[in-house]
This record gives sequence, C-alpha cells and structure tokens, in this order.
Amino acid sequence: MTRRNSFLKKGSLEDRSLMSRRALLSGGLVVTTAALAGCQTVVGLPDQAELPDAEFDYAAAYAALPDGDFTWPAINYQNFDRQYWRQVVEYKTRERPGTIIVDPYNNFLYWTLGNKKALRYGIGVGRAGFAWSGEALIRVKREHPIWRPPQEMIARKPSLARYWEKGYPPGLKNPLGARAMDLWQGSTDTLFRIHGTNQPTSIGKNVSSGCIRMWQQDVIDLFNRVPLRTKVIVLEKDPNGGTQS
Repeated sequence: MTRRNSFLKKGSLEDRSLMSRRALLSGGLVVTTAALAGCQTVVGLPDQAELPDAEFDYAAAYAALPDGDFTWPAINYQNFDRQYWRQVVEYKTRERPGTIIVDPYNNFLYWTLGNKKALRYGIGVGRAGFAWSGEALIRVKREHPIWRPPQEMIARKPSLARYWEKGYPPGLKNPLGARAMDLWQGSTDTLFRIHGTNQPTSIGKNVSSGCIRMWQQDVIDLFNRVPLRTKVIVLEKDPNGGTQS
C-alpha cells in the first residue's frame, strides 16, 4: 500500500472510488460509482451508451448505422407502437441487476438495472423462441455472425442445405443480423439465440423462424452493454397470466 493510500479514510468517497477502479482493473464488469446524491449502481460493460431518458434522440438511435463492412438500414421506428422502442421502464423482479429476462409472450426483452427499473427492447419471436425456456448464460457473443439453417428448416426447404457446411455469410441479408448472443447451460448449447434481424417489421410479432429477434440498432446496443456469462431467463409463462421472474 502506498503512503497516500494508507491515509485514505476507510469508506470515504475517495476510498470507494479507488476500490471501484481496482475492481474494474481486476476484471470486474459490474461498476459501482458513488454519486453526490447517494450511491448508484451501474451494471454492464464499461463505456456503454447512456440509457434512454426523456430527451433521448430516437431519430439518431435508429438512423442508418455504419458497422465495419456494413451499414445497417435506418428503422422506421415511428411506424411501430412506441412500446417497442428502446426505453427504460418500471420493472419489478427478484433477479440481480444485469440479468436479461425475455418475455416471448409479450414481445419484450428486459435488461434489469436495479431500483425496480429495466431497459426494455421490443423483440420478434420465432418458433424456436417458444421451444425453450429456463435459465442460461451468454457463453458466446458474435459480431457479424454466420448463419446455419437448422435441419428442420432444410427439410422444409432443401435449397438451404448448401449453407449447412460453411454457413450463410455475414451481411445485410443474414438472418442473424448484426450480432448474435448464444445461450448455454453448462457445457450444453441450448441453440437459443438473441440476434438481429433483416426483417425489421417482425418486431412485436410472432414469426415462423428464428429465436429472439431485435432491430439491428437494438441488438448492437444490448451487445455493447452485457458481458459474457450474463444470466438470461426466458419465461415459460405469460407474466400477465400471473407468472413473473
């Protein structure tokens, strides 16, 4: 311990800030900051975007987005019900801040923030999105993912078989979109994915294929907030029917 640190009063604002920096440097991904008005917990990866507030610029958030070799098209967000826009909402849960809770029945994905708040995104739910529920961890995060059609889809449409070996290449037509987050239980891949979509009009709807679809701009936003090993809960019943995490 340096001479300077030895004179820090335990529990002081400076001491807590120093401890937070040490935790971050040692690999911690949940950052605690001390605000003048009291302690506030900020979850997720460092350097993430500001959370949406009353003055949030949705036109900029959903504008065409350059991303490496691709530019994801702008979203005509005003043509959609406002409930599906990215926003912070009241949300009661017993889960720790930083947990993702997927409600496939109401087409919402929540990233819990604590203090009875969550960042909510609109989603589209494919058939696979109702085929699995429970708890898992994000074990793999993929930028510009390749896509391999499931065997069931190949059986319905044999022309897709050519994409099984090498996969469908990244790009604007890729069904997984800009990002994919793969859910695992221990050493088992659940085959459940949170991913982008090249069909933006599917948000807020149930569709024939895919797992949990998000607008490209939203899946990139979520991807940039959540670390690997983030806990994900997919609800097995409609929370409006009396079941909620």
